[in-house]
This record gives sequence, structure tokens and C-alpha cells, in this order.
Amino acid sequence: MAKVRLNFWQIWNMSFGFLGIQFGFALQNANVSRIFETLGASIDEIPILWIAAPTTGLIVQPIIGYLSDRTWGKLGRRRPFFLVGAILASLALLVMPNSPVLWIAAGMLWVLDASINVSMEPFRALVADLLPSEQRTTGFAVQSFFIGTGAIIASALPYIFTNWLGISNTAAPGVVPDSVVYSFYVGAIAFIGAVTWTVFRTKEYPPENIVEFERNKQENKGLLKGVTEIFSSFVSMPKTMIQLAFVQFFSWFALFAMWIYSTPAVTHHIYGATDPSSELYNQGANWVGILFAIYNGFAAVTAFLLPWLAKRTSRKTVHMISLIAGGIGLMSFYVIKDPNLLLVSELGIGLAWSSILAMPYAILAGSLPAEKMGVYMGIFNFFIVIPQITAAAILGFFVRHFFGNEAIYALLVGGVSMFIAAILVMFVNDVDEV
Repeated sequence: MAKVRLNFWQIWNMSFGFLGIQFGFALQNANVSRIFETLGASIDEIPILWIAAPTTGLIVQPIIGYLSDRTWGKLGRRRPFFLVGAILASLALLVMPNSPVLWIAAGMLWVLDASINVSMEPFRALVADLLPSEQRTTGFAVQSFFIGTGAIIASALPYIFTNWLGISNTAAPGVVPDSVVYSFYVGAIAFIGAVTWTVFRTKEYPPENIVEFERNKQENKGLLKGVTEIFSSFVSMPKTMIQLAFVQFFSWFALFAMWIYSTPAVTHHIYGATDPSSELYNQGANWVGILFAIYNGFAAVTAFLLPWLAKRTSRKTVHMISLIAGGIGLMSFYVIKDPNLLLVSELGIGLAWSSILAMPYAILAGSLPAEKMGVYMGIFNFFIVIPQITAAAILGFFVRHFFGNEAIYALLVGGVSMFIAAILVMFVNDVDEV
């Protein structure tokens, strides 16, 4: 069935839920290491506490993709998963900053990330479902805009509560400050609100042959069938997807290094503060939120520029240049001593982030069979979570045994990883370049 071109506001509505998803994602990325340190985690323990999150994504996303390919009801194919994920993630956001001990906070990270994955994977498939080839780059770019916009606000919330509203930014040892707690409450409301908007403002295409669809669903129901199809789809991945897998690995390894270690790197290396209950440490931690807001803000601004540049060059060229800029941004943290100058570093990281959220998916979508769009988008998430698991498994060891517990070196490793990803982009075959 030929897909009808959608107008701007239809693309806007179908992507609006990502604004809420990013509230959860950004609050997690900017504050979880801070919460872990507050509850007593040491520098080398932080990565392993993060490992449950990507491990969950490795399992959840292909299953959700497989199930959403085979779902059709009053809310359509993908939207039921948006809604369930949003409800669970919002509950996790309410509980996490109130965790009394470290293991509960780690468990809430697991629940939060799993719920975000339930919502997020079908959003990727929805763009490929509803948009014709020539609009896909724009569709993923609009998602990038909402991701950036949501993250600007969410990342800056502790700073806003502290500096604009006078909410306490410190607390007793082992207690998360109110500025962070209230930020998570706002995130919970934004998550469920934005996703609900997309659920009720977007229509999906029904299966072309509903009788055939139901027959196939009945013939292939059951856990074993699902696992078998996911595995068979994995081993028969299109060539373009395999090539993109290597690019994704090094891109997301770099991002995860940044998310895990930005707070300790900035607070320790630049602010010279190591006590999580001190005023100086919490000033530095709040500044990390502002830095994350800046890179996400720049990503939102460039989200609409990248498709224009891609049409005049190529998606691969745009992605390569963006990743190089991100690598330079990460490595500059080592030499910069003035926290304000880090804002410039975040522009390069923001350009890379904007491209990572759009270009690989735009390239990938053209190489996938429509009837397996959900499961393949879920499998593609392997190459996001495997590098995160790798980073969580090895970075703590390297920081402790080779880097003298200096978190700043993890950001240098991330910068090098971005450069490797940039080189690998040029070997990708974009079969659907538009």
C-alpha cells in the first residue's frame, strides 16, 4: 500500500510523545550517577550499577518490536506499547529519587529503563510505518527535535529549582536533595502527558489484509515462535544493518561513557569536589545538568538542519562530520578548566547526538522489509545496548586500575570511540539515499 505524505502537524503529533520519553531519559542520564554517589556508591562501582538498564533493553526491545508487529486493536499497533511504557516509567520516576538505599535506586533504574524501552522502540517503528521514504529523514529529525527539547528542560530542572525557585540543592548524607526529587516528579507528569497526546492524536494504518494478519498471528503465537523469529531475523540482517551495527557500537559506547562519568568527571576534575553532600559537589552536579541541556538544545536546533544538509551531500557525510564534532567535544573536557567553556564542548556533542538519533534510522529504514519493521528496529537496539553493557562492564575496571579513579579519562576514551564510529560510517551502504 502506497503511503500518503503527511503534513507537518501530523508528523509533529506522531513524534510528540518523544518529548515525554526524553524527560525520563534525560533525568536518568544527568542524575542517576549523582543519586548513586549520594547513596554511597564509589566511582568504580557506578558503571556496574548502570548495567541493568542496557541489559534490559537488550531483552525488551526486540520482544516489544515483535509483539507490536503482531498487534492490532482500538489503539492500533504501536500505541498500546507507548501507553503501557509511559505509565510504568512515570511510576518509576516518582519512586527513584526517594530510594532509601542504593540497591533500591539501582532497581528503580532497571524498571525505569525497561519502561522507557517499551515506549521508545515502537516510536521508531511508527515513523517507518507511516511515512513514505522521502519523509523518513524528516520524521526522525522531528523526533530528534523533541528529544532535544525534552532533554533541555529535564536536564536543567535541578538547576532551575535551585537557582530560580530557591529549592534546597543539598541534603543530609545519604539523602537526595529536593531539587532532584521535584525534578523527577515533573518528569513523571511530562512523560505520561506527552505520550498520551501522541496516543490520541495519531492514527495508524491497519494491516492490508486483516484476515491474513490474524491468521498469521495465530499460526505464529507463542514464546518459542517469537524467539525463533527474532533469532532468524537477526541472522538474516540486511547488509546495511550489519554495517550500521559497528557505527552504532562505537557511537553509543561513547555516549554511555559520557552519561556514566560526566558528573564525577566535572565535579572531581574541574570543581575539585569529591564529597557528594558538599555544596561545591552539588553545584558541579547541577552544572552537568546545564551542560546536558545545552547539548540537547543544540541537537534540537540542528535536527531540522541535518535533513537539509543530507539532501545536499549525503546522510553518511553528515553523520561522519557530526561524530567527529562529538569526539572533539568529549576530549576537550580534559583540557578545559573553566566550567563555562564546557558549554562550547557541548555544541559538538549536541551535533553528534542529533545525528545519532536520526541518520542511522533513516539509513536503516530503507533496507528493511515493512512487515518486520518492528522486530528489526528492536534488533537494531542490540547495537545500542551491547556497547552500553560493554562500557558498564569495563569502564569501572579501567578507571580504577589504569586511570587512578580519575573519571575524566573515561570521557577521553569516549572521544576516541566517536572518532572510530566516524570512520566506519563511510563504509555503510545507504540503499535508500534521498
